[in-house]
Amino acid sequence: MRLAHTIGIVTLVEPHPAVRGGVFRVIVPLAAADLAKTDARQCLAEPLVAWDDLGAGDGQLVAFSEGGEAAQPFNPDNKPIDAYIAALIDHLDIASTPCIDGLTTGTT
Repeated sequence: MRLAHTIGIVTLVEPHPAVRGGVFRVIVPLAAADLAKTDARQCLAEPLVAWDDLGAGDGQLVAFSEGGEAAQPFNPDNKPIDAYIAALIDHLDIASTPCIDGLTTGTT
């Protein structure tokens, strides 16, 4: 599972019946150095699309899974998804460590 910021919604003209009841959100995955940034546009990762049935808002911090793990919560039903928003993050507390400090400040 990885962390990301939501930055938009994908609108479908005719969605597959298996994905009705939720939305596809555009998300930007976050690296450790990105966690201190408040604007997702500052993050360098390539955006991707994730299925959201939890109701994430724009700019929300979320946890998501990708690949085969993304479809696991829906077994035995099959959903044509490759990334799934699994949690809405209200608050994130990260202990200060030399590894994270070096990433966020740009020092080694």
